[in-house]
Amino acid sequence: MFVNVTCLQIDIDFGNPVKNQQRVKEEITKAISHSPDVIVLPELWSTGYDLPRLDEIADDNGTYTKHFLSQLAKTHHVNIVGGSVAKKSATGVTNTMYIFDRQGNCVGEYSKVHLFKLMDEHLYLQAGNKMGHFELEGVPSSGVVCYDIRFPEWIRAHTTKGAEIVFVVAEWPLARVEHWRTLLLSRAIENQCYVVACNRTGHDPNNEFAGNSMIIDPWGNVVAEAGKEPMQLTANLDLEKVTQVRSQIPIFADRRTDLY
Repeated sequence: MFVNVTCLQIDIDFGNPVKNQQRVKEEITKAISHSPDVIVLPELWSTGYDLPRLDEIADDNGTYTKHFLSQLAKTHHVNIVGGSVAKKSATGVTNTMYIFDRQGNCVGEYSKVHLFKLMDEHLYLQAGNKMGHFELEGVPSSGVVCYDIRFPEWIRAHTTKGAEIVFVVAEWPLARVEHWRTLLLSRAIENQCYVVACNRTGHDPNNEFAGNSMIIDPWGNVVAEAGKEPMQLTANLDLEKVTQVRSQIPIFADRRTDLY
């Protein structure tokens, strides 16, 4: 089975949901010319890291975002891994990913579990407390957000439950781009899965972002990689490779679950 994936590596206007929504709509419309099965957005694509204003600009219960992405998925008959947005609820604001199938149905929701204190996330966001499992057209998958990739046990918790594709959405800074590349390659190799990582590019008042979105196969080969500039990164995933690699070196069968 082959899955065609397109990552939208875009710049994000700081604290401007209306402008960012228009950009995403235009980019998704443009991406359809590649006939993707799945389109992936970056982290906090609607607001950027305007954390002090999230109470003002976050999406109440994700209502607008869900309608917006659902309509785009249905209109273009494409699956969308909707990056993440700031979702406001009675308990606070979360950094939340929504996933939609070709019919516009929401088939997954994940709120970032590991908050990045270096960028003050813990001061403005509530941590999620559920796993990021979902299926797209029968393919077991998972979604995680940015800092989550520094926790290999969290990614392994998803792949031991069968995830064949791990979607990573991020606003990863240029200053640590080599960490980004190394961590993504490691997560793919040690979990024998595809890693599809969509990062943003550009600047905000405090950071320069890396771009370098990547698509990596279960053997750790880089299938496609972006540079720093805005672009659409596209690749075909051959899911038979997951089965082949997992049978060649059977790490899941060889785990010592009696010890750890």
